[in-house]
Amino acid sequence: MKHHRLVLLFLFVLFSSGLSAQTAPEVTLESPYNTVYSHLYYLQSDSYRPELAARTIYLPGDSVRAKELAIMLKQILDGKALFVKLEEVPDNPDHFDTLSGKNIYKLFPKELPQVYVEKIAGKWYYSEVTANAIPALHKAVYPWGTDALIKLFPVEEQGSFLGLKAWQWVGMVLLVLVASLVFLLLSRLMRPLVRFAVRSKYSRPIEDKSQLFIIANRVALLGVGWSVMKLLPALQLPIGAMVWLYRGIEIAVVILFAMLLLSILEIVRTYALRYALSTENKLDEQLLPILYRSAQIILIIGAIIYILSLLEVNVTALIAGVSIGGLALALAAQDTVKNLIGSAMIFFDKPFQIGDWIVMSGIEGEVVEVGFRSTRLQTVDSSIVSVPNNEISTAAITNMGVRRYRMFKATLGVTYDTPPALLQAFIHGLRQLIEMHPLTKKDNYLVYFHSFGDSSLNIYFRTHIAVATFKEELQEREKLALGILELANQLGVRFAFPTQTIFVEEFPGNGNTTPNYDIDPANMEARTKKQLEKWKRKFFSS
Repeated sequence: MKHHRLVLLFLFVLFSSGLSAQTAPEVTLESPYNTVYSHLYYLQSDSYRPELAARTIYLPGDSVRAKELAIMLKQILDGKALFVKLEEVPDNPDHFDTLSGKNIYKLFPKELPQVYVEKIAGKWYYSEVTANAIPALHKAVYPWGTDALIKLFPVEEQGSFLGLKAWQWVGMVLLVLVASLVFLLLSRLMRPLVRFAVRSKYSRPIEDKSQLFIIANRVALLGVGWSVMKLLPALQLPIGAMVWLYRGIEIAVVILFAMLLLSILEIVRTYALRYALSTENKLDEQLLPILYRSAQIILIIGAIIYILSLLEVNVTALIAGVSIGGLALALAAQDTVKNLIGSAMIFFDKPFQIGDWIVMSGIEGEVVEVGFRSTRLQTVDSSIVSVPNNEISTAAITNMGVRRYRMFKATLGVTYDTPPALLQAFIHGLRQLIEMHPLTKKDNYLVYFHSFGDSSLNIYFRTHIAVATFKEELQEREKLALGILELANQLGVRFAFPTQTIFVEEFPGNGNTTPNYDIDPANMEARTKKQLEKWKRKFFSS
């Protein structure tokens, strides 16, 4: 019972007029306050004297029309849920508007700029401009002839319950039923339209129909909200109730609209993710979630700001305060801001992709994730290193992942006692080795006798291997290295190493210690050919 009494008390306070308990004013029209107060007071249900309210309208010689306009103006204010704060209306007879430079006062400059009181012949009236604008404004607030309902049920001839007439209670019930019916019809109608609207000729249709039904339902709810806002003024609720209901519906519409945009954003993300997966650039897959979250945050913040403005919060001052606080926070967190800028540079410049092997500032590893603050690399030992994006954006990066070829370079040192003919045969065999390898680049390899070293004759060996991964590179390098060793062994070429030894050309009793090299051209060519064929069958026969 206590809860029921509290609810009834709340409804009574909500639907009660705020002016009915005030002192009846004398219509002197000496100030903007007296004019506005007199107009509103004498159109309340318990102080209903429209002939007195009509005095506030500047329409000389036509009191009947002035009475109609006064009533219509009150209905406009109630229908648009514009609550006049009398304490803010100036009580100065010589009030001066600084913007226009005239003796006028606008009640609601943003919502109703045509409605204002003006000092005429020493008294304050609703201006002639206001009188001329009232019919059009009234038609806009009450479209489809909804004001006819008010004419059928005059306010002064009805009994009331909790501050509302019987027809108003019936109208509220009918409004709920109409809203439910509109939702059912619109939601069913919007489903095929939404399915058609989200089709893409570049991708298969969205399979999850629940996403589409959510969009259809939210569009339907927006239609219901718009309809209710248009029909609600016809009930002519007390201004206190109208303000609460109208603002509540406006806030609900803003929230629904934001949720609708979020649902549409989800559909866009689905198609964008499909496109990103179809491209070779894997960085798009990392950029997409960041853009998606950023768009969500922007939509939510925009909705919150708009709702605060509906609640008459000074959004400009709030944004200014947040901006100052944000500036202070940015100064205190410069490294974070630098990392954010660095992440933007990475996404726009794209120096690497996800999966690339990069080397920078003594760190090397595979790129596994690019975030707002840092980039994560997985090193050889599978550990994860997080590198701030600010450092990456300013560092010299070697991207090993974009290489089409992996270079195999070596300096082959053979002993000084190697005959020139044998050295030439070995070099020729090395070139054939590269030519026979199926993955080496054939147009720019280098195999030449290079220099005289301290303990060796040096052969410069360089070729490029067409492999995609480091593992494949090691495998092909091994095949080439084994081929070099086996070719040298077959030809009798000995590799030198940096040592200092005492070499005795002829030692008594042992004869000459220099190896006997077979440098017959035919024999060297036969051995080379035999070894290369054996190497080819060993590694590439399959």
